[in-house]
Amino acid sequence: MATLNDIGVAAAINILTAFAFFLAFAMLRIQPVNDRVYFPKWYIKGLRSSPLVNGSAFASKFVNLDLRSYTRFLNWMPAALQMPEPELIDHAGLDSAVYLRIYLLGLKIFGPIALIAFTVTIPVNWSNNTLEHSGLTYSDIDKTSISNIPIGSHKFWTHLVLAYCFTFWTCYVLKREYEIVAAMRLHFLASDQRRPDQFTVLVRNVPPDPDESVTDLVQHFFLVNHPHHYLSHQLVYNANKLSELVNEKKKIQNWLDFYQNKYKRNPLKRPSLKTGFLGLWGNRVDAIDFYTSIVERLSRDICGEREKVNSNRKSIMPAAFVSFKTRWGAAVCAQTQQSRNPTTWLTEWAPEPRDVYWENLAIPFVFLTIRRLIAAVAFFFLTFFFMIPIAIVQSLANIESIEKALPFLKPIIEVKFIKSFIQGFLPGIALKIFLLLLPTILMMMSKFEGFISLSALERRSASRYYFFQFINVFLGSIITGTAFQQLNHFIHQSTSQIPKTIGVSIPMKATFFITYIMVDGWAGVAGEILRLKPLIIYHLKNSFLVNTEKDREEAMDPGTVGFNTGEPQIQLYFLLGLVYAVVTPILLPFITVFFALAYVVYRHQIINVYHQEYESAAAFWPDVHVRVVAALIVSQLLLMGLLSTKEASQSTPLLITLPVLTICFHRFCKGRYEPAFVRYPLQEAMIKDTLERAKEANLNLKGFLQNAYIHPVFKSADGSDSESESEWERSPALVATKRTSKRFTPMPSKDGGSLLSLDQVNDECLKP
Repeated sequence: MATLNDIGVAAAINILTAFAFFLAFAMLRIQPVNDRVYFPKWYIKGLRSSPLVNGSAFASKFVNLDLRSYTRFLNWMPAALQMPEPELIDHAGLDSAVYLRIYLLGLKIFGPIALIAFTVTIPVNWSNNTLEHSGLTYSDIDKTSISNIPIGSHKFWTHLVLAYCFTFWTCYVLKREYEIVAAMRLHFLASDQRRPDQFTVLVRNVPPDPDESVTDLVQHFFLVNHPHHYLSHQLVYNANKLSELVNEKKKIQNWLDFYQNKYKRNPLKRPSLKTGFLGLWGNRVDAIDFYTSIVERLSRDICGEREKVNSNRKSIMPAAFVSFKTRWGAAVCAQTQQSRNPTTWLTEWAPEPRDVYWENLAIPFVFLTIRRLIAAVAFFFLTFFFMIPIAIVQSLANIESIEKALPFLKPIIEVKFIKSFIQGFLPGIALKIFLLLLPTILMMMSKFEGFISLSALERRSASRYYFFQFINVFLGSIITGTAFQQLNHFIHQSTSQIPKTIGVSIPMKATFFITYIMVDGWAGVAGEILRLKPLIIYHLKNSFLVNTEKDREEAMDPGTVGFNTGEPQIQLYFLLGLVYAVVTPILLPFITVFFALAYVVYRHQIINVYHQEYESAAAFWPDVHVRVVAALIVSQLLLMGLLSTKEASQSTPLLITLPVLTICFHRFCKGRYEPAFVRYPLQEAMIKDTLERAKEANLNLKGFLQNAYIHPVFKSADGSDSESESEWERSPALVATKRTSKRFTPMPSKDGGSLLSLDQVNDECLKP
């Protein structure tokens, strides 16, 4: 069982590790040669120039010779806090600014809670000696937990009152933040510059028609049903194979550039390679000629595939991006049912162009339910089988288990420092290693499910990541850890006493979570700001692949905040803090330090480094809110179960009230604030449209939207669009239809020699 000394060793290791990372970052960030690694956002915005191209001395281009700058190695911290939030939103977007508010939410919740818990709860818990006579394995830290209170004691009323206080405070902070973020979102949408997604709707599951092409069918449907607001549309193509060819050509082109640069540096020797696996065997050929031939072949394949996509009707999916003349018209279409058949002509707000995940648009809509069922089953088995490595990690936290499995290591393990290291540091780092591949696996599952935007993919992956951590990291660590620590006690007691033993042991698992918070939170956040991997990759690319300034910009890897991995990890800390706030409050300072440190670090990264791939206007906040509420309810239920093992049943009726009140609070917030995140008010849309018409009466909206939703592979190198995208140029003045049947409209077809104007269409539609 981890002792105070073990926790002290772990804390010392993690504090020293974090300090070393911060010190290395402070030294590396001021070197001119690393400027693009630590300030890429400013380069992308065109507001920073490279110090390597000025007229200073050669050495100063690569090494900072200003000794005074080394004495101010922590000045980045106050600098990160100086930018006001409105300026931060303009600089980095609303998503990034609201993401930072998650850390502020943690500080607002756990700062006061930690102060009250340390003032009240710890003295109450410490003033007993129950664990000394329990026969359980415990440490000095466990004496600060609720497990040290005698069974049936009146002191449990203290924990009950604090549970109410902490719940009310958490709900107050959550409501206040939800209100602020909802107002920020509406203000952002009202004041934001014109964006294509404000006028565009994605329509899916367009019903097939034997007489008309998809483009004619879409145009005809929206001219009839939205005659005054429909502007144009863009078809969705299955260009996945073409996209694969383009990506493959880029990779081969990088190798060709590498060998061409190598030849330029040494013209006396042509580079060569072996054509076998990983270049280990096979015929030796000229590398430049080899990759040149592959690039030429791929170029021909790309042209052929592009022509195939353009000419083959099967490449056209039954979906389209439909644009409207006004935001009001788009809002009406996106938020209403279009057909009497609720499974066809399905509309939703189009993601912004940067947010579109083009590959999944090629998935037929009817297959999405099957895909999501398969992904759910796969996720269930992934969650279940991951219990095995969790059990291994918990065995590392138990010295007796290691000595029993590997008796020859006993003399080494019993060394004081090594024993403290194993129990205080190794479990946290082992769990961190086991979780490394999980985000990639979960993102692959989300892509398989068919979500059509990067933001939706990240939110889905984040949701699964959080559930996985709740089951495996939280519940799994508690259950398996308790089994390992109290195994001897389990064997020698009756079955009816096992729940009581588990109830006592749950608060005592706080020591494991403290080590995990220090490894993943403290040292992990410090490692994030160091950016060691992007630093190495940038210099490798800069040395072997860079020819021009454009190449150097492409070599930068600014990254993003990583919502799919960062937010679930934050939510785990919310869960741990709320669960242990009443039962083992010694954990709270570690969580508070994490939130404070992470807020400063990620604010710096968002200002100087991260470049978001999309802007969803903080659409993720309802997920953040509901997960904190879920953590609050879990903490209340666990406290209820824990007190039941302590024979404090008189408190059960009062504790049952807490989850009920919390659920009512959640329903109130969901009804009051969530609509701002899922629907666009028509009033706001009309105000925005009216102001825009007054300011820009001659706005060419069609020209603004024309290239917005063209698949990237249909764009040539100079940014012009292929001929297949000519649907945007078609005039919507007439309803042109080739349909011979009258399944959808009673009007004559184009083949019948009749073209109907919009007024005629409206007259026909109004006839009984």
